[in-house]
Amino acid sequence: MASYDLTPRIAPNLDRHLVFPMLEFLQERQLYPDEEILKSKIELLSQTNMVDYAMDIHKSLYHTEDVPQDMVERRAEVVARLKALEEAAAPLVTFLQNPSAVQELRADRSYNLQMLNDRYQIGPEQIEALYQYAKFQFECGNYSGAADYLYQYRALCTNSERSLSALWGKLAAEILMQNWDIALEELNRLKEIIDSKSFSSPLNQVQSRIWLMNWSLFIFFNNENGRTQIIDLFNQDKYLNAIQTNAPHLLRYLATAFIVSKRRRPQFKDFIRVVQQEQYSFKDPITEFLACVYVNYDFDGAQKKMRECEEVILNDPFLGKRVEEGNFSTVPLRDEFLENARLFIFETYCRIHRRIDMGVLAEKLNLNYEEAERWIVELIRTSKLEAKIDSKLGTIVIEPNNPNVYEQLIDHTKALSGRTYKLVTQVLEHAQAQPAR
Repeated sequence: MASYDLTPRIAPNLDRHLVFPMLEFLQERQLYPDEEILKSKIELLSQTNMVDYAMDIHKSLYHTEDVPQDMVERRAEVVARLKALEEAAAPLVTFLQNPSAVQELRADRSYNLQMLNDRYQIGPEQIEALYQYAKFQFECGNYSGAADYLYQYRALCTNSERSLSALWGKLAAEILMQNWDIALEELNRLKEIIDSKSFSSPLNQVQSRIWLMNWSLFIFFNNENGRTQIIDLFNQDKYLNAIQTNAPHLLRYLATAFIVSKRRRPQFKDFIRVVQQEQYSFKDPITEFLACVYVNYDFDGAQKKMRECEEVILNDPFLGKRVEEGNFSTVPLRDEFLENARLFIFETYCRIHRRIDMGVLAEKLNLNYEEAERWIVELIRTSKLEAKIDSKLGTIVIEPNNPNVYEQLIDHTKALSGRTYKLVTQVLEHAQAQPAR
């Protein structure tokens, strides 16, 4: 299933440190030879300051206690550079570690800079040194220290570009420390800046949105409301356009979120159109499953794709998260996905049939006869299905479900309201972009 691994597509849109958790997952799943993964790790580490970690992997890869001389020399350089940066940032770090001194800071950055210069002889050079020191700490793998210093740097920084860079760094550090709630706050803060900032070119803004969406996968699939949040972000026009333009691989995660979402959303029909449009530029079992069910009405094809989807989920670093329960390991999202995928097939099949043979349905749902019967009974019991089971003939009789005219009117009115809002927003943005006359 390595052919469906999206790491090569996602990695270029991540900070290199964020690639390590993905490689760890792939190594655990043995999707690639162990030697290949270890070599990839060493290549990544060569561009960081995590020299000790690189040495350990080199020893493991080549089964030796010796390390190359260039690694030894690189380690000495890193230690010397770290010491120099620590000394340069020391005055400001000492100030920030003094609670009574920090209380003198205000929301006014200009006042803070003047106060630091007058009372503590801390100027722009020391503030810049703090940024470099935080960045170096991050490259060394000290994510906790880097996050603290980058947060403090942003409170003093007056350069918007540098402040944005520090925010990206802090987001990466929080993700790597698995502080998901804080990471979500930083993600939302970053989104606001990206959507409101004036970029030198539209392409840069699109690329920033693509980076944000790729980074967000770590957060959304480790957050209780992540499925809702991924739909809310990825399905916005500007972000969906970015996906279709330069990042169609993200359709896998948006499709998964729609499938496992507890409530069917009105945007789902629009998303199916996107899947149909993109089926020639990006092929993935999860998006192909939706195409089989809702575009081609190919239920045999959907059944085959369900099996492939299960393998995709188990081998995806974001979807295949395991939960240990005693001596057993489960993948909760896999179970949710398969349950909802069967429901998708069944709902669509019921729309075009009034009487369904239980044996045929069991085959379509990839279940045996008894499992299919229990599954249908549970749907009827929980009021998810208006139907009766004819045990003598072994069939399901679907009750006619005439749509309520008032409900249809409300749904269409909601859709019209949404389109009107989008149109007004676009007109206002265009007006604001015009130079003042």
